[in-house]
Amino acid sequence: MSRLKPGGLAALALLAALPPVLAACGRKNPGAGGPGGPPEVGVIAVQPQPVPLTAELSGRTSAFLVSEVRPQVSGVIKARLFTEGSNVRAGQPLYQIDPATYQASLASARAGLAQAQAAYATAKLKADRYRDLVKMNAVSKQDNDDAQAAAQQAAANVQAQRAAVQQAQINLGYTHVLAPISGRVGKSSVTPGALVTASQAAPLATVQNLERIYVDVTQSTADLLRLKHDLAAGKVATPGTAQVTLVLEDGSVYPTPGSLAFSDVTVDPGTGSVGLRAVFPNRDGLLLPGMYVRARLAKGMVPNGMLVPQVAVARDPAGNATALVVGAGNKAELRQLQTAQTVGDKWLVTGGLKPGERVIVDGLQHLQPGAPVKPVPAGAKR
Repeated sequence: MSRLKPGGLAALALLAALPPVLAACGRKNPGAGGPGGPPEVGVIAVQPQPVPLTAELSGRTSAFLVSEVRPQVSGVIKARLFTEGSNVRAGQPLYQIDPATYQASLASARAGLAQAQAAYATAKLKADRYRDLVKMNAVSKQDNDDAQAAAQQAAANVQAQRAAVQQAQINLGYTHVLAPISGRVGKSSVTPGALVTASQAAPLATVQNLERIYVDVTQSTADLLRLKHDLAAGKVATPGTAQVTLVLEDGSVYPTPGSLAFSDVTVDPGTGSVGLRAVFPNRDGLLLPGMYVRARLAKGMVPNGMLVPQVAVARDPAGNATALVVGAGNKAELRQLQTAQTVGDKWLVTGGLKPGERVIVDGLQHLQPGAPVKPVPAGAKR
């Protein structure tokens, strides 16, 4: 059995004589905003306001104009006249096909035209003479008719030969493969020395006009019908603008808004959605065909919506949205909310709150309904 020294006995006696208040000194009331007071909570007062509704839909970009370059005559490529990836003008030569055979065809057609013109001149002179002689009964009517018919046939042959010359000139012109539109040309699928055929399936190159860009997205028919019902019931007003905002793959917002070009009238039976197309200016060339983007479309306006930060909204076991508000006597009160959709970092609340009520957004940890609180403006909580 240990023995206490006389000094130790004196210390125990002194500690036992201390008042209870001093003995409790240093203990802290967890969650208290001050000594013996309720905890401070940051609150915001919700007020009804016009809230624009948007839908964020994913989609892909595509070129405003696309033209695949194909040869219209057959032959061997002699030269490629452009730099891959460069900008070209409409009508600019892109390829040169060996023109030798087409030059020969043009020369042959011109010779045929000269022969036809000479034959026509002879036939016309004969027809003119017979026309005068038949009046004097110097030739038979049959001979005159034959002469007139021969002159007409010769005239028709001249027209046919002129058409042949024109066709030969066109084919010779087609040996210069021209850019059908202005835009940026991609890579070439052929090199000089390759044999190409008229209207072949594989394009020689593709030219895309990127001054404007299409964005094709889809919207579910369920969302479309819900919006129409809300519009008919007056819950949502028609938006005042048809502008579309574009969010790029890295999360940045494209600086120039676009406009909704059209909405498809046919529902895709496989996905139950309809197609939407928006068009965006692309003067700086930032948007390229095939990019994955998200389009934000204005779909209506809630005249008296209330916005609550998402951090203040929780879900109960049944999945209902709930929030704590400062009720009577500055006590936390649990409310069940009706939420429509997210608007940025906030929930659009359509029911469960009254204008001016204070929603707790800070200090929610370990806070229970019915607990007294000390409300302060959000952000001013110590």
